[in-house]
Amino acid sequence: MIDNLPLILMIETSTQICSVAISKGKEILAIRDIDIPNAHSSRLSLLIEEILEESNLRYKDLSAIAVSKGPGSYTGLRIGVSSAKGFAYGLDIPLISVETLRILQKAVKAKYPQAYALTMIDARRMEVYCSIFDEEGNIVKELSADIIEEDIYKDYFKLDKQFVVVGDGAKKCSEAFSKYENLIFDEDIKLSTRYMSEMVYDKFVTKDFEDVAYFEPYYLKNFVAAPAKVKGLY
Repeated sequence: MIDNLPLILMIETSTQICSVAISKGKEILAIRDIDIPNAHSSRLSLLIEEILEESNLRYKDLSAIAVSKGPGSYTGLRIGVSSAKGFAYGLDIPLISVETLRILQKAVKAKYPQAYALTMIDARRMEVYCSIFDEEGNIVKELSADIIEEDIYKDYFKLDKQFVVVGDGAKKCSEAFSKYENLIFDEDIKLSTRYMSEMVYDKFVTKDFEDVAYFEPYYLKNFVAAPAKVKGLY
């Protein structure tokens, strides 16, 4: 900890995006975001080393580790959470977790301060993990795994509000929701650790820490393996 403000390593790997950052208090000191398929296992450690070097810090300078806990990709979450737990245990520092869809809500708030946030993570086929937040960040629709249909959220869309639809599950909804004029699909808003720092700092101050030994990602659904694509394996 420097100047009495915590130095926190933040990790976000719940989708194809791999994002890491170091914050001092609520300020981002260094950040890396990459959007490359299947890169988490090979690039995560390298990205962390880069931001530590850029910040002129060492692992022993860190005050806590923070990680996006899900829902999201089973493999991505497993890699991110396993790494975060390993660092927290090895360095004997606290582990903090934040909900993935809450990160997207913070991103919407930063760009559209008066809009509702319809946050979606792809859950394969026409299913998404979805939460809806109002302009103050209050939960309007609790997190659930939903099969996308034209009128699934019609009661929410009837509200005299603008909705910003974000996340890697949003694209599959654009056609189904085309009749609703109060929706904005913003593909430029993506998951990133840059939107975690405020939440993470608040949790550090209140000592809202996870039990490193027992903490697990929030998958929401049980993992189902895809059929093998190697010839001879069925």
